[in-house]
Amino acid sequence: MGNDASSVCSEGEGCRKIVAAAEKLFADHGFDAVSMHAIATDAGISKANIYHYFPNKDALYLAVLQSAGASLRALLQEAVDSSGTASEALHHFAANHLQHLLARPRLVRLFLRELLEKGEPRARDLADAGLADLFASLVQILQVGQERGELRNDFDPALVATMLLGANVIFFQSRDLLRQYPTVHFVDRPEDYDRAMVEVLLRGIRQSSNA
Repeated sequence: MGNDASSVCSEGEGCRKIVAAAEKLFADHGFDAVSMHAIATDAGISKANIYHYFPNKDALYLAVLQSAGASLRALLQEAVDSSGTASEALHHFAANHLQHLLARPRLVRLFLRELLEKGEPRARDLADAGLADLFASLVQILQVGQERGELRNDFDPALVATMLLGANVIFFQSRDLLRQYPTVHFVDRPEDYDRAMVEVLLRGIRQSSNA
C-alpha cells in the first residue's frame, strides 16, 4: 500500500513529500534519532519549507500518524460499505487490515517501538491521530450485529475488537518465529490465517441458529 500523505496534506506536493520522507526516516531510525535537517534532505526541500507546514517535529510526527490512521479508517469503511452482515464486514476488514500491516512493516514497527519506549504520551498521539476513531468504528460494527440479532448480546464488543486487532499484530510480529514451528501451516498464507481467526471469534459470539 502506498503512502497516504495526501490525507493530511491539503497544501500541495511539498507537504506530501515531507510527510513521506518523515514516515520513512522515523520508521527506519526512530523519532528521536531523526532530525528535521535529515527529513528536509530526504524530501529534497529546504528545512525552512518544513516549518512552513509543521511548527516542530512533534507536529510532523502526528501528521505521519494521521496519514496511517486515515488509511486504516478507509479500510474499515470499505468493509462496511461492501459487506452486508457484521460477520462479512469483520472478515473483510481483518483480511485487509493484515495485508495493510504486512505492506508497511517499517511504519508498524515504528508504532510498536514508540509505544514501548514512550508509553502513554505516544498512545495519546496515536489515539488523537485517528486510531481511536478506527477502534470505535470496529466496535460499532459488532454492536450493530448485536442489535440486528446476528451476534450474541452477552459479549463486550470492545473486547472482541481488541482480540481481532491483536491477533493480526501478533501474526505480523511473529511470522519469522511461527515459520520455525512445524505445526504452523498458515504463516505464508495470511488470508487463510485471517479467515480462520475471524471464524473462531465468530463461533464464540455468533447467535446460535438453534436459539
